[in-house]
Amino acid sequence: MSLFISSAHAQASGGAAQGGGMEMIIMLAVFGLIFYFLLYRPQAKRVKEHKNLVTSLGKGDEVLTQGGIVGRITKVSDEKDFIEISLNDTNNIVVQKSSVTAVLPKGTMKSL
Repeated sequence: MSLFISSAHAQASGGAAQGGGMEMIIMLAVFGLIFYFLLYRPQAKRVKEHKNLVTSLGKGDEVLTQGGIVGRITKVSDEKDFIEISLNDTNNIVVQKSSVTAVLPKGTMKSL
């Protein structure tokens, strides 16, 4: 057994030179670029779009919440980050602005 281990060490050390640190740095840089372009950048773009959506909410907009509730905004509270949504003529709910996922076109509630 010891004979095979010795020959394996001889083959590994005798032939090609060991890899240096420069290849490792290049590989880490490539992984960093892949991480940035495939994970971080698209997520940052989605967060920015959602922030713009939340700041543009106004009275009368028809919205869809994360819970799947569709309603019309009746009251916007600027200092508390809450909005009041009218589901129909008699039911109103209060939700956080950040729970709004989409602003729907006008007349969507009547077509449902």
